[in-house]
Amino acid sequence: MKTPAIAITASLVFISFLCGKAQAREVSYIQAENRITLKGFSRSPYFDEQLLKLEIFNGIKIEINAPAASIFDNNKKVMLIFYALPNMNTIAETIGRQKIPGLDWHYEIQQIGAQVRFLRNLVSDKNIVIAYLESPEESWQWWRMKHPGDDFIFKQVVDSVANIFRNFSTEIVLDGHSGGGSFVFGFINSVNKIPNNIKRLAFLDSDYDYSDSLHHGGKISRWLKAEPDHYLCSIAYDDRHVIINGKDIGTINGGTFYRSKLMENRLSEDFHFQNESDSLFIKYTALNGRIKFFLKRNPDHLMWHTLLVEKNGFIESILSGTKYENEGYQLWGWDAYSEYIQP
Repeated sequence: MKTPAIAITASLVFISFLCGKAQAREVSYIQAENRITLKGFSRSPYFDEQLLKLEIFNGIKIEINAPAASIFDNNKKVMLIFYALPNMNTIAETIGRQKIPGLDWHYEIQQIGAQVRFLRNLVSDKNIVIAYLESPEESWQWWRMKHPGDDFIFKQVVDSVANIFRNFSTEIVLDGHSGGGSFVFGFINSVNKIPNNIKRLAFLDSDYDYSDSLHHGGKISRWLKAEPDHYLCSIAYDDRHVIINGKDIGTINGGTFYRSKLMENRLSEDFHFQNESDSLFIKYTALNGRIKFFLKRNPDHLMWHTLLVEKNGFIESILSGTKYENEGYQLWGWDAYSEYIQP
């Protein structure tokens, strides 16, 4: 296996990969009355958030967004969310903006920045940090096709960004929308055992690359059994028949509905699932809610790919199975985060 030389250079941050192992110097910080200012991070004009932008390995972009120093509490754990971008979206588009005339529609369809701010306001016991991950091809699937055998890079990226917060008690979430799920499965491919510091795996209509033959189900099952604070959330819709301009563009065996069912079927060998259905969703739940599959019904054969995210899908992907689930929001309800959308 080849080991590339990778360098991340930013204020007070230098990360290099030697012999396949990540080495890093953590970001220093200033503490005042348990409030944390991250040195080397810039201050955003939006909500005083703390930002660090990095670029590695021939163009992979990472933007880390941490809470404002006034609310970053050293007494709380850091929840570090890795959000792998969907195909053909930039980090700025994924973060989102308020709608104005002439604005590119990509800025309106995810609003992950606002959904993160909603989470920060709701979840009182965590400092929520998000790392947006953008491939130079604007598709993690294309990146993996271009770099076969390099899935180990994904674990190095996760380990190195997590190392920035090594002075804090940190738990990791791997999440993504659409082709972003390919990053998550690339990470899973790169390890024999999913590390215990990964506390949540989430798929926002993004599990296209799930494969029984690659032992994804077995790895996920063993990881779920390893610790009582490991969570899995998968949100998808029935994309088997999607009619656009009179043409069926759906896929029976390749879409997220099919892949979600494959994953659920594999996990049902090890866990007892309860099936709960209503007019909107088919739901599969196990381990007292630690495992949740949401499959959106689609009787009119419409395209719900991005609406699953926009309608509080990201929030649900982070909170499913916890005490905060459905607190101030509902999956597929009106957006709960409108007041947090940046100009």
